[in-house]
Amino acid sequence: MDIYERLILVHFRKLIGARFYNKNRKGSPRDNIGHGTHVASTAAGAPVDNASYYGLALGIARGGLPSARIASYQACLTDGCSGSVILKAIDDAIKDGVDIISISIGISSIMQSDFLNDPIAIGAFHAEQRGIMVVCSAGNDGPDPYSVVNTAPWIFTVSASTIDRNFQTTVVLGNNQSYEGTAINFSPLTHGKAYPLAFGEKVAASFTPAFDARNCIPGSIDPKKAAGKIIVCVNEDPNVSNRIKKLVVEDAKAKGLIIIDTEGQLLPFDSGTYPSAVIGESTGSRILSYINSTKKPTATILPTKVVPRFKPAPVVAPFSSRGPGGLTENILKPDIMAPGVAILAAIVPKIIPGYSPPGNKTSLFSIRSGTSMACPHVTGVVAFIKSKHPHWSSSITKSALMTTASVSNNLGKPLTNSSDYYANPHEAGVGEISPIRALDPGLVFETTVQDYLYFLCYFGYKPKILRSITNTNFSCPKISAEKFISNINYPTISIASLKKNEDIRKIKRVVTNVGSSNATYTSNVEAPPGLKVLVFPNRLNFSAGLKRAAFKIFFDGKEASKGYNYGAIKWFDGLHVVRVVFAVNVE
Repeated sequence: MDIYERLILVHFRKLIGARFYNKNRKGSPRDNIGHGTHVASTAAGAPVDNASYYGLALGIARGGLPSARIASYQACLTDGCSGSVILKAIDDAIKDGVDIISISIGISSIMQSDFLNDPIAIGAFHAEQRGIMVVCSAGNDGPDPYSVVNTAPWIFTVSASTIDRNFQTTVVLGNNQSYEGTAINFSPLTHGKAYPLAFGEKVAASFTPAFDARNCIPGSIDPKKAAGKIIVCVNEDPNVSNRIKKLVVEDAKAKGLIIIDTEGQLLPFDSGTYPSAVIGESTGSRILSYINSTKKPTATILPTKVVPRFKPAPVVAPFSSRGPGGLTENILKPDIMAPGVAILAAIVPKIIPGYSPPGNKTSLFSIRSGTSMACPHVTGVVAFIKSKHPHWSSSITKSALMTTASVSNNLGKPLTNSSDYYANPHEAGVGEISPIRALDPGLVFETTVQDYLYFLCYFGYKPKILRSITNTNFSCPKISAEKFISNINYPTISIASLKKNEDIRKIKRVVTNVGSSNATYTSNVEAPPGLKVLVFPNRLNFSAGLKRAAFKIFFDGKEASKGYNYGAIKWFDGLHVVRVVFAVNVE
């Protein structure tokens, strides 16, 4: 997660503001990095015709709700993000009267604090108390499990997905075989001329380990051997980024770079005018076989082309952090998925050292990837829904988006992850945001501040601490245990532990009808083999004057497979489909 972040807050009045936080009171809130500009324009940027990144992704660029106002709170500096400053920025935003807070910040999943020591969680709780939705990125530590951050239930946690546009470059070998790689490059190379091709190990500097050279670690490549060649590197060392590999081979006067992605993270690496391509392992093995099959292997790398209507999409981004949540598995996280790969948005127009843009000119737009890019997509959608339903609470809006999310890709098949397996809720949450559907969800789950206080009680915090935080006379239930977290009125269900020899687990939920005043909903259960799920009652009747109804779900794992079992309960009235995702860990 890039530390050069800022908090972006959407405001629906005409007031536009910007604050910055510097103990010396010097500087300005102007964005010098570009991250804040990118996410702000994604959430609420005005429409711009003929927007592109040096001609790539040409079209109309616009934010999620162009009519929304933006107040910017620069909470991070080049040396990091102070927890006290994050809290101060959130408090200022609350006082300024914002409607939505969007935070594309997240600490490492290894270092995350508990809920009452995490400044984002604390600040978000205070915002939620005042009816302000807080949307956060899930983190970029995927595809490892237990890597999701910003997991408090009062935070709307967003994972990242691909979109139906891809950026590809062609690698042409001397044997006339060609392969498509992922890249953003403006290569000056053409079909007309090929260049010597070499694996990193074969151009190693003296006394350099083969591992270092094939990973193109700084100092591992001999310029005398690499000059004028296209170098093939691998990415076995997670500490050496593609950008560093590019600088290493470019400094060695190599003609271009091919990176064999061994982790399945085929993301478009932006190398400017320097020829580059990222390819998968299977394609990489073919290229290495070609290198070993001839004395004089050659290749060329062609400039990037845009592939529209790319399929399948959306796909869970490989970097997107996964659940279960490390602090508690009784809340299903991440919540939802949104576009976060190769997103075109506004940027600070400057040239980064070591980067060679076309014509050595700046661009008003850039293409970036990360859950930081997914977060403002949801923020913009929340703003859009709030513009249509201004009286909906943050939890109603959140529920509307979660129970109406899309679970199919543009092939009409279930969502997948970057390994081509079906995506589960710990990867994609409830699915991809579907803004239009969310305007009319039918039924919603209202999660109150009291629910969140019960959550903190069940998690183990003492009533005295909670009273000091909330400034209320709140008291915890007499019986508090972590397993009761599953019973707070959340739009999804997660059970961290269901013993095979345990009695049937009962979960309760309450729904509010925001659709037709006369409606009857019938339930349908989608459960994996062996896991028995019963809904009672299986029919909910709403008539004039009746807005709320409760139901219970009974889970029996005696015959289920061990590990997480995923499924959903669907409520249907002939018009609306209200989908409630569940994750049950059978032990």
